[in-house]
Amino acid sequence: MHNFNFGVLFLNITLPVAIVIAVVAAVLALAGGIALGWFVFKQISEKKVGSTEERVRKIIIDAEAEAEQIRAQGKEESKRALKEALLEAKEQDLKLRNEFERESKEKKAEIQRMEQRVAQKEDALDKKSEALEQQKDNLYKQEEEVKLLQEKLNSQHELMVQELEKVAQLTRDEAKRLLTEEILDTARHDVALQVRNLEQQAKEEADMNAKKIISLAIQKCAADQASEITVSVVPLPSDDMKARIIGREGRNIRALENATGIELIIDDTPEVVILSGFDPVRREIARLSLEKLINDGRIHPARIEETVEKVSREMDLQIKEAGEAAVFEAGIFGLHPELIKLIGRLKFRTSYGQNVYKHSMEVSMLAGQMAAELGLDINFAKRAGLLHDIGKAVDQEQEGTHIQIGADLAKKYKENANIVNAIMAHHGDVEPKTIEAVLIQAADAISGARPGARREMGTNYVKRLEKLEEIASSFRGVEKSYAIQAGREVRVIVKPEQVDDAQALFLAKDIAKKIETELEYPGQIKVNVIREFRGVEYAK
Repeated sequence: MHNFNFGVLFLNITLPVAIVIAVVAAVLALAGGIALGWFVFKQISEKKVGSTEERVRKIIIDAEAEAEQIRAQGKEESKRALKEALLEAKEQDLKLRNEFERESKEKKAEIQRMEQRVAQKEDALDKKSEALEQQKDNLYKQEEEVKLLQEKLNSQHELMVQELEKVAQLTRDEAKRLLTEEILDTARHDVALQVRNLEQQAKEEADMNAKKIISLAIQKCAADQASEITVSVVPLPSDDMKARIIGREGRNIRALENATGIELIIDDTPEVVILSGFDPVRREIARLSLEKLINDGRIHPARIEETVEKVSREMDLQIKEAGEAAVFEAGIFGLHPELIKLIGRLKFRTSYGQNVYKHSMEVSMLAGQMAAELGLDINFAKRAGLLHDIGKAVDQEQEGTHIQIGADLAKKYKENANIVNAIMAHHGDVEPKTIEAVLIQAADAISGARPGARREMGTNYVKRLEKLEEIASSFRGVEKSYAIQAGREVRVIVKPEQVDDAQALFLAKDIAKKIETELEYPGQIKVNVIREFRGVEYAK
């Protein structure tokens, strides 16, 4: 309908425009004719003035006729255009009506289909709602049945618990406690087995790697056997020299003892003089001085003092050279001169029969080799190894352990804090802060525990072995214990009915911990717990 109105409106606007155009065309034609007549009149007026008016009238008449004809033609054309527009508008209206009816039918069909689907969905929802309501009712019924069954089960369970308590003569809490203890024991047993397996695996891998690293380091190390000495022996050319050494009323021997601080023992041993003293440097000064006096032959108090003073200066130079040689061999730079002198003094110091100077160089080399194998700081390991026993150079002159004295000396001469920690931790007094400090512990143990490195008195050795066996035998379940391999291993045989395999692992740990607490020893001691169970029966 809207399109039809638009066509009529278009037709209403088009018809006046066509009329106006026709009128305008007639007016223009008239104007053109007038202009033409005027022109012709003007041209002829000069020749034929008399016929001018006649001709003008004729021209006007012709122009009016032509204009009337044009107006008639314009009306015919307008009518014809109006008819065509009306026909076109009717066709357009018919077309629009047809399209509108077709679209309306399609929309109605679509709406009907949608209404059908909605109706189907409503039916399905109604059915589902009914099914849900039915299920809900069933669930309520089942819930009520379950509650009844639960109440019945609770009552029966309570009756059964009471009957079990009467039969077992245990309350519920007591039974729970026993069950908990049994579960805990089983869990502990399983954990102990797992821990033992993991530790065994870790130990095997660690032992393999450690042995490889240590063996590579030890292969490059060669050291002498221990030589425990607290006395020095000076040979004499003859026994007559003893009297000259003693001097008149013993003045020579007193002067030598006062100048050196070392005791001279002159006894019936032929052609020897024994020098006794715990300060190795002073004892060496006394030995060299006495040898020079014997070779010179002039033995009197003034000469003794002069010789001791000269030997002391030579000894200072020798100590400095020994320290520089050790530092150069270890490849260490930037060490304080006083520390170098103290390292040189270690050349005359022994510990358990082991020369501390050689021991320090050995520890430095071993630590450096192991640090190289592990990719650690080699220079730091060598420096800490060379300085780890520096306190033994002056421990006879100052109070305190050689560890504390050594740490104080390192701090005094501006050594790194990690070096100080390595010195303090090499016997386990403090926790090591670096891996290199742990390597110092290992290298110190290797150097001190190798065969022939140290020597101890027979009585102390026997006491240490007895103490080892006593510590191992003090634990429950131990049947026998044996200290073997010169006290580096203790084998503990346990009673199989009292100690199982899992407990044997914890027993070994406890024994090792007690040994570490109560016993002093070089190196390490292996605790080997052995559990053996044999089933024996005789066929008769």
